[in-house]
Amino acid sequence: MSSHYTRLPKIVFLALLLPIAISCGTPDKAAELDALRQQKTDLEAKISQLESELGSKAVTSSGKVADVLVTPIEVGYFAHLIDVQGTVEADEAVELRPAMAGTVTVINVKEGDQVKKGQVLAETNNEIYVRQLNSLKPQLDLANELYDRQGRLWAQKIGSEIQLLQAKTQKESLEKQVETIQEQIELTRIKSPINGTVDMVGIKLGQLASAGVIQPAFRVVNAASLKVVSHIAESNSSKVTSGNLVLLQFPDLGEEISSKITFTSRSIDPITRTFTAHASLPNNPSYRPNMIVVMRIVDYENQEAITVPVNLVQSGNSQSFVYVATTGPDAKKTAKKRVVETGKSYGSQIEIISGLLAGDLLITTGYSELTDGMELKF
Repeated sequence: MSSHYTRLPKIVFLALLLPIAISCGTPDKAAELDALRQQKTDLEAKISQLESELGSKAVTSSGKVADVLVTPIEVGYFAHLIDVQGTVEADEAVELRPAMAGTVTVINVKEGDQVKKGQVLAETNNEIYVRQLNSLKPQLDLANELYDRQGRLWAQKIGSEIQLLQAKTQKESLEKQVETIQEQIELTRIKSPINGTVDMVGIKLGQLASAGVIQPAFRVVNAASLKVVSHIAESNSSKVTSGNLVLLQFPDLGEEISSKITFTSRSIDPITRTFTAHASLPNNPSYRPNMIVVMRIVDYENQEAITVPVNLVQSGNSQSFVYVATTGPDAKKTAKKRVVETGKSYGSQIEIISGLLAGDLLITTGYSELTDGMELKF
């Protein structure tokens, strides 16, 4: 009995001690978080103060010196271009077919010949019309003679007016018949409507030629009047207008010339969603119709632009930036992060609207590992 009462105070003591132990072993997480946040604020304030005191002397914690290459910023010409494909076309290029079916009896030209407007290139069989014309000419001559005589008699008050009118009617009827036959003879002749060069002869002597055939009898091209034609996407309709400078590159000739846009269509093709643009070409025998041309149309240019390679412009925190090299009073070279505003880009270059000045030393090699204030060697 006495031993039971002896152990009781120990049990009571342990029961009282248990809540205290539990309380000490479970920290207040909210209080701990507040303490950590305060430590972070204190550290950031200390870092900011040290950076302000050190200024351009600040380097990375490792004290690393970056080996870089730099290029001085220069002001120069920059242009943005729209690259499209075009083809050479002739302002005057015609395919000729006979207006009337017939057997080819005469071919007056060969491929490569220079021809003039109105020149007869070939003829089809017209013998039947020639015979009709030859038979009508004597009748017309007689009718003219009778009309003249009847007119002279009528002037002397000899004969009747009806005789004069009959003679006139006969003469005019024969004249119309002759005119009709002459028109039919003209239809058997294939004439060039332009000055130019015979580019293709598609008929042969003795061949039956007609207007309905697919292959033309002749193709005549005026190579002195060529142009480049391109079909450009609708999205560029506000950028490409008459007068724009354009660079014309001929891949097969290995040359490039400058020209200007001479025409842009006012309508958009509803199927292809493109519009047509023309550029003039100088007279050059090397340029041939249907030749492929790369058109590089200048839609923006700046004579005093600052440009840098596109790959040097980095981005972060919704900003674009580059690194430039600066030299402090102690002659130590350090990297400076420079926030820039970019403009248009073309090829490997991008225009810098603001953030850089002529003479700044742009870091072009080793920039990817830099931090603001890192010591440099170049």
